[in-house]
Amino acid sequence: MISFPRVFLACALAAGVVLAQPPGRQKRTVSDAEVMRVHNSAILIDTHNDVTSATVAGLDIGKPNTGHHTDLPRMKKGGMGGQFFAVYVAASYVDGNRSAHRTLDMIDTVRHDIVEKYPNDFLFATTAADIRRAHKMHKIAALMGIEGGHAIEDSPRILRDYYDLGVRYMTLTHANSNHWADSSGDANKPNNGLSPLGKEIVHEMNRLGMIVDISHVSDKTFFDALETSQAPIFASHSSCRAISPAPRNMTDEMIQALAKKGGVIQINFACDFLNPDVFKADEAASAKMVPLRDELMKKYAGEPDGIQRAMREAREAVGTANTPRATLADVVKHIDHVVAIAGVDAVGLGSDFDGIDCAPVDLDSVDKWPNLTRALLEEGYTAAEIRKIYGGNTLRLMEAVERAAQKSK
Repeated sequence: MISFPRVFLACALAAGVVLAQPPGRQKRTVSDAEVMRVHNSAILIDTHNDVTSATVAGLDIGKPNTGHHTDLPRMKKGGMGGQFFAVYVAASYVDGNRSAHRTLDMIDTVRHDIVEKYPNDFLFATTAADIRRAHKMHKIAALMGIEGGHAIEDSPRILRDYYDLGVRYMTLTHANSNHWADSSGDANKPNNGLSPLGKEIVHEMNRLGMIVDISHVSDKTFFDALETSQAPIFASHSSCRAISPAPRNMTDEMIQALAKKGGVIQINFACDFLNPDVFKADEAASAKMVPLRDELMKKYAGEPDGIQRAMREAREAVGTANTPRATLADVVKHIDHVVAIAGVDAVGLGSDFDGIDCAPVDLDSVDKWPNLTRALLEEGYTAAEIRKIYGGNTLRLMEAVERAAQKSK
């Protein structure tokens, strides 16, 4: 392998160079046997999947369903080791103080409709040790992460209740700002980052052992959370803004700052997050598409395929259904970029499957993970590096969060 001195990388970063391929790698061909050997040696953890919005409405995750990105047969075929299921609470539940009720429904769908319904396939997990135990048992570890800090209704007491029910991360905001943290999706930014209550909530998450998730937050909220947290934080489903300018993607400065404190950016598979041409096309249509999508989501609320149907019909109505898709190669570009600017310990996987309306060609469902293994091997990644990207980095972060909580008690 070609070896690049550290000074070269430092100079390249200082000059703002975007490296197409991490230094020291050489592309190569690989066999099917090598792909599966490496793939099966990893504990593949995906930190964000929204199929719960369908299971809470009646979808049976155990039955094949190609209308979604996720079902149990394909999860097993894809060799998954752990899945953080999204406890997603739409901003609409803020009206009438219904957020906590919806959160409990979403927690229940993970625990009852997924884990209890298929105990031979899933193991409910709350720690890194649980994930390792599930892997030894040839089961998929099922974990939970809240998406949208309004779920706690501004109450650290409710936050503690969610932790006791098994929630192990919380995304501080969704597309909406709440009373204590600003969102990347809110132009007003009422809190100017984290409010004093927001910092109190981050400290309480640290004390409990709940991962602070900064996907969806504003840039100021990110830096406030990074400074406030006593434990590493992560982005459960974000990609690189240097490649695609989606506001929810992270800048190089953010990724490097995250990495310096032991954090991980989990790459999101949404086509517009991955590919700038798709992002540009979506932005051109967003003024028409987003309001229509939101109305359709209300119309189809309570249907197992409601979110997917709303997003699909909105795209068709505004003429973006034929926009070119991102590809598997785009996913590799984002992983390469993080590795080049922050190191292999800083990157993981947060697909956002079943929460996105467009996933990349050749990586558009949970059975396609071996395609990514092949692509990374062909890019020159070692088996040890792939094991870090697939789950090792997430497990390390979880263990650091758990240690920080133990020290605070």
